[in-house]
Amino acid sequence: MRTAPAYARRKVHPALRALLEVLLILGLWVLYSLARLLADTSMQPALHRARELLHVEGLLGIQWEVPLNQLFTDHKFLGLAGSYWYASLHYIVTAAVLVWLWRLGADRYGPARRALVIGTLLGLLAYLWLPTAPPRFLVGYVDVLSLHSADGWWGGDASAPRGLGGLTNELAAFPSLHAGWSLWVALALQIYATRRWVRVLGWLYALGTAIVIVGTGNHWVIDAVVGWMVVLIGWGLAEAITHIPPPWWLRRRDPAPAPAVEADTTTTAPDLVPGQPKVR
Repeated sequence: MRTAPAYARRKVHPALRALLEVLLILGLWVLYSLARLLADTSMQPALHRARELLHVEGLLGIQWEVPLNQLFTDHKFLGLAGSYWYASLHYIVTAAVLVWLWRLGADRYGPARRALVIGTLLGLLAYLWLPTAPPRFLVGYVDVLSLHSADGWWGGDASAPRGLGGLTNELAAFPSLHAGWSLWVALALQIYATRRWVRVLGWLYALGTAIVIVGTGNHWVIDAVVGWMVVLIGWGLAEAITHIPPPWWLRRRDPAPAPAVEADTTTTAPDLVPGQPKVR
């Protein structure tokens, strides 16, 4: 059994707990947006890093971007479905699993949410430190979302809503938090779901997301691999944090134990039967 957040173990009104969680998620989203906007947008260094990633993929034998991107480009239905997947499920599925974990209880929600936050922060640090161009910025790759932008709410700038492309950093590609969050969903379902088909669905979602982000030209294969790694690190750190006692000012004040009542060990001599002599 995992440890619940310290404030959740105290007697806090459920509405206040929910409000605190909403504020935390909103704060994380604001930080996510700011990190993408504050990252360096110089194109030449980002293209150079992309070519370095391709070189690493060649050494590892995982250069699968071209055939996947061609597959999503040649088949309109697949490209359109992949575009909707990329632009929407990243947020909808993650939010739905968070709500489901919340309803299961703080002992499940707390560690899982903590793992998501840690993995996301690691990804944001990489965005600031290593801005990298996605495949769609290189010759030979097709921007599938831009190809189907007339059929969705996104414009030609990544998956940002039409007209809001200037609010996103298109070089925030390494690692892929689309892949990372989808693996977080799979792990949460694997650990806490009781039905096997739900757990299988979680792993299919993670695998499908990895294929979609590469096929649509938004990420390299290695982006997905490193995105999975930061979430795995997040889970490991979240598990370690659960064993750290909370600070004294967040600890629940347990009532003092009642004083123990000592048992009466004295025995009463049985009444003597009339006429029975006393034993000396």
